[in-house]
Amino acid sequence: MTKKALICGVSGQDGAYLAKLLLSKGYEVYGGSRDAQMASFQNLERLGIRRQVKLVSISINDFRSVLQTLLRVRPDEVYNLAGQSSVGLSFEQPVETLESISMGTLNLLEAIRFSDLPIRFYNAGSSESFGDTGKLRADENTPFKPRSPYGVAKATAYWQVANYREAYNLYACTGILFNHESPLRPERFVTQKIVRAAQRIAGGSSEKLVLGNIDIARDWGWAPEYVEAMWLMLQQPVPDDFVISTGETHKLRDFIHTVFSAVGLDWEPYVECDPSFFRPSDIAEGHSNPAKARQVLGWSATYKMADVARMMVGQEG
Repeated sequence: MTKKALICGVSGQDGAYLAKLLLSKGYEVYGGSRDAQMASFQNLERLGIRRQVKLVSISINDFRSVLQTLLRVRPDEVYNLAGQSSVGLSFEQPVETLESISMGTLNLLEAIRFSDLPIRFYNAGSSESFGDTGKLRADENTPFKPRSPYGVAKATAYWQVANYREAYNLYACTGILFNHESPLRPERFVTQKIVRAAQRIAGGSSEKLVLGNIDIARDWGWAPEYVEAMWLMLQQPVPDDFVISTGETHKLRDFIHTVFSAVGLDWEPYVECDPSFFRPSDIAEGHSNPAKARQVLGWSATYKMADVARMMVGQEG
């Protein structure tokens, strides 16, 4: 029988790539959005799969909407990729961030429990939950100390999933994903902001690229690879949580250098740092240990930061 998957947040970067992956595996894919009739689904169009995804209107902040959708679609797998997705924006919209991430996750878990359907549930976690671990390579046992409203919300959702798995024996797991990028990223994300500006400058623009702290260090991976890890988590005999990352950390200035080099430019004359762009609290460095994903899922990242930067410039993926 054909498996059915419901992707909440199908219009985003990860949702679109996941839909493409599941379609390639023969799934019947349902894509959830708050208003499926009005949304543009540009990412699905860009990947050429817009007409293959069955679009449904679902508000994960509304329990009745979630339950009705689950009972109507009766999916085998549910992927929760919805909710406010910007760390920076979470400082300006902390209530919306917490509600869309934690309440949305809780509604999905409770609706799955209430429906009594044998659904396997994936929750999109985040390395932001770890906060600043210094040089420590965070793994599945590293305590959470989030430093942003987004990280707090993701940590809350993580513990909700763990609680429902333990208390109600749901097949529910969280992927604790470190930064992952692609050409589908909107420009409010710093990686895409850098890529677009470098391309415009290489094309003759006289603009300056204004950024905040370029000495932050992150583990950057390639989003199309990371969605495969999501799928692999739901194929395991026992539900569990996994850190998904490359295991390599680089400074933002290294990402900038690679992007500008890819368009034939030295970055330094074109980039300015503005302290007003700094966040109220931020993570200086993010280091990861993805050994468990490699050992249990057989998954490891092929593409590292330099590859990701060059592929974003080339609009690959």
